[in-house]
Amino acid sequence: MKINKTYIILGLIIAFICFFELAARADESDQATTITFNQSIQIPGQILPAGTYLLKLASPDYQNLVQVLNSDGTVLYATLQTVAAERREPTGNTAVTLAEQGAGKPDVLLKCFYPGRLIGNEFLYPKQTEKELAQDRQQTIVANQKTVSNSDTTGAGN
Repeated sequence: MKINKTYIILGLIIAFICFFELAARADESDQATTITFNQSIQIPGQILPAGTYLLKLASPDYQNLVQVLNSDGTVLYATLQTVAAERREPTGNTAVTLAEQGAGKPDVLLKCFYPGRLIGNEFLYPKQTEKELAQDRQQTIVANQKTVSNSDTTGAGN
């Protein structure tokens, strides 16, 4: 049986396209995104100085653990427990909800939503802190930045 070279080439092209589609979507599984804060920001357990940070799921299997790393992903600052948070409409960029504490205190990172998703991550704070934060002014900000894959961790932010 003769196999036409055209069919072989066509088969290879289709296989390449299918592989490329799978690889492009695989980067989204950790929901990695960079965001720049122009002032100090509080996360559970610590205050981060102004700068650019990489936020990503610790593992696609554990959607409730978020890692906070430096912008190139080489320094881990925290692995944080979260609960699912919902929003009404997705945005094209990362969105974060901050609590403004005022009086020279840093804003507190409450929630983070990956672009295009209705379900995000709400960071867990001690009960007393949560009560205080509930009374603070809260603001959701859509970052002017791009999402990243494991190999691309650059981006401009808020």
